[in-house]
Amino acid sequence: MPRSGGLLRVRLRPVAAGRIPGQRGARMVRAAPSLVRRLWPLRRPALPSAVAALALAGSGVLILHLVQRQTGTTGLLVGLGLSLLPLPFVLGALAWLNQTARVPIRHTLFCLAWGACAATTVAILANGWTSDFLMAHQGARGESLGAEFATPLIEEVAKGSALLMLLLPLRRRHRCEEGRPCGRLRRLLWHRHRDGEGPVAHFRPAPAGQQRARSRPRTLAAGAVLGGVTACGFAFTENVLYLGRAFTADRQARLDAIGLGRTPSLRDFDGTVHTFVLRALLSPFAHPLFTALAGIGLAVTLTTGRRWAARLGAPAGLVLAMGLHGVWNAAAGLGTDGFLLVYGLVMVPCFAALVCFAVWAQTRRARQSARPG
Repeated sequence: MPRSGGLLRVRLRPVAAGRIPGQRGARMVRAAPSLVRRLWPLRRPALPSAVAALALAGSGVLILHLVQRQTGTTGLLVGLGLSLLPLPFVLGALAWLNQTARVPIRHTLFCLAWGACAATTVAILANGWTSDFLMAHQGARGESLGAEFATPLIEEVAKGSALLMLLLPLRRRHRCEEGRPCGRLRRLLWHRHRDGEGPVAHFRPAPAGQQRARSRPRTLAAGAVLGGVTACGFAFTENVLYLGRAFTADRQARLDAIGLGRTPSLRDFDGTVHTFVLRALLSPFAHPLFTALAGIGLAVTLTTGRRWAARLGAPAGLVLAMGLHGVWNAAAGLGTDGFLLVYGLVMVPCFAALVCFAVWAQTRRARQSARPG
């Protein structure tokens, strides 16, 4: 008597099979996992989450200590207050794009915490070591080399690690098998399905008798959202550091001037105002733009059916993010005219292209949702 596919699934994978008509034992088989969950609530999925939360909390405490040591307590508080001002606008723009991406809130919170705590901790330590090494071997030229080449590499890799941790396990965990339904996937649907014909398609297969619209705009938008949120947290902590240091330097100069008998004025804090205008008003989307490019490149690798595009998507996105980051850092040493030239000819067009991509993803996804079937 040949074994049926349904009976075989009940024996090997009782949770995925469900109840089969005519078999009384099916409901009892499904009750076993529920009993295990009641007796052992700390299941395996909770362990990585707890480890990640503890690691992020530890890195958060460490980065606060590192920033406070450079800025002082007052500078830290001032930097925190000023860095919060541009945050709602950047997160609001990413939330608008997330209407297409539909990234779960737990993923966005993880990316935000990773960028604000873990990535900045790695960056501030690695940048310090790299800067000391380059200055010891290259002298004064080592500082510019570190800002233009080493810093973009370190920071973009640190921020992009969150995207790898989120996207690659999902792709491996939810990989479809031929003839088997995907089940209830409440996460982002980046996985592969081999239908035996044509190239590999990285989309969820359609139910029987239905035609499903391709989810490429959603996946690309999700890569941009995850990268942007990670960079938003990174930029927040970085702004706290730079604004806190500028305020501490201005306050110390003000106290020295008062000791010399000079009348204090609001112009004593011009350095803090200049830093705030540069980082919070002119370039609040700089870091999100860089890492969004890396996220889009990784999303191309996960969604395309072409082998060459899958191999080049993620590296090209990362290289483009590092290159644009290096150009932005180099512009700071070109003076006011050079900075404005780079800002107008490089940063503004790149940001406009990202906005056009977001609008395209929104309209394309809306058209796909409006199609029947």
